Amino acid sequence: MAIKVPGKRYGKRLEHSKVFGHGHHGKKSIYADLLITPLVDMFVIIVLFLIANFSATGEVLMMTKDVQLPEAFNVTEIEMAPVVLVSNTDIIVSGNAIGRVDDLTRDEYLNIPALEEKLRVMKKNYEDLHALAKDTEGSFKGDVNIQGNKDVNYRILKRVMYSCQSSGYMNLNFAVLQVSDGSTPGSAAPEAAPAAAGASGSK
Repeated sequence: MAIKVPGKRYGKRLEHSKVFGHGHHGKKSIYADLLITPLVDMFVIIVLFLIANFSATGEVLMMTKDVQLPEAFNVTEIEMAPVVLVSNTDIIVSGNAIGRVDDLTRDEYLNIPALEEKLRVMKKNYEDLHALAKDTEGSFKGDVNIQGNKDVNYRILKRVMYSCQSSGYMNLNFAVLQVSDGSTPGSAAPEAAPAAAGASGSK
């Protein structure tokens, strides 16, 4: 009587199976080789494309109760661009606080170094991502949306504008509330909607 090695045994119906048994054709492997490198390259291209088209362009507006937008009649539609939020207390870019307005009012400088550094980093990231994604049509346009409170000191806005232009963002757009023809600025306007008012690109 032959001695068999202990282990899993199949029934008579599966004993001669090509897969489970020990048939004449032998057991076939159920595993297949998977080429990882092309798969990784494909996912990298997809991620770069998504980042270049969504994250790098920035948000439309950061709505907050601390900023009351001014009202205007002649406006244009807001486009995706980095947002510089200027309230009566802080200056914020992409959710990061750049500086306090009280501290900036004491300075005699025309620019805001922290704001310039942040915008230059965002500009470089935008250009690098589009270069990696080989997106020739998505070249840097220099658009920036300034979302300033209607009561903010003009001297602070002037410094913000100068810093944006020094960082390469020459197309300045101010976020406003569009008022219909039947309303007057300063009055309650339920139909008011966020829009943008352009500014000159020269210093």
